[in-house]
Amino acid sequence: MLESLTLTRVTRSEMVWIMKKPAQPEKRDSYHHGDLRSQLIDATRALVEEKGPDHFSVSEACRRAGVSSAAPYKHFQDKEEMLRAVALGGMQRQRSDLIEEIEKYEIGSVDRIIAMGRVYVRFAMTEPGVFRLMFGLSEDHGAHSELVETGNSTFAVVQQEVARYRGSETVNASDEHQAFLLWSFVHGLSFLTIDGKLAEKNVDVDLEAVLHDIAIRVVGNPSGVA
Repeated sequence: MLESLTLTRVTRSEMVWIMKKPAQPEKRDSYHHGDLRSQLIDATRALVEEKGPDHFSVSEACRRAGVSSAAPYKHFQDKEEMLRAVALGGMQRQRSDLIEEIEKYEIGSVDRIIAMGRVYVRFAMTEPGVFRLMFGLSEDHGAHSELVETGNSTFAVVQQEVARYRGSETVNASDEHQAFLLWSFVHGLSFLTIDGKLAEKNVDVDLEAVLHDIAIRVVGNPSGVA
């Protein structure tokens, strides 16, 4: 599966994130009853990373998983449902990574704000295909409650951390606004990075410094610590 990356610096010549190609699910002659769905999701995820969400095909996922072309329809209604399952898995991994990362730092510290941005950009760089897919299901995203609830629960974490930074456990309207600004900044930074725009424009960016600057500019610096 995909491995974690080490965040360093984006230079003119390359993106210095070390990426591993998604592991391809091994073909099997038979599956336990509970395996087929997860194996098809794994195959779909690998293809999304290799070819992008727009070039994924059910038949190729079946070949990759080593099953018949009829197998997916035991668990999925159609191609779109397979892609939604991959997107949901990505959203769940992103939220899990975010919570794990912020717990390394003191509650109420700016380090937790920066950590959320780090996880967001790192996820985009680790799983660019899934990341694009997560934000490319806009046509019917709202019709699928699990996707909506997972996205909302992740954004709620951001709002909560903004509130904690100002010393409260209660999220107010200002916290919601600042959380939206933080998301907007790191979302744009993520796409600029995975689209190669930083390298294309010969921009030399220290991502940790940028994330720190974004955090301070959005939520302020009441402690006066640089």
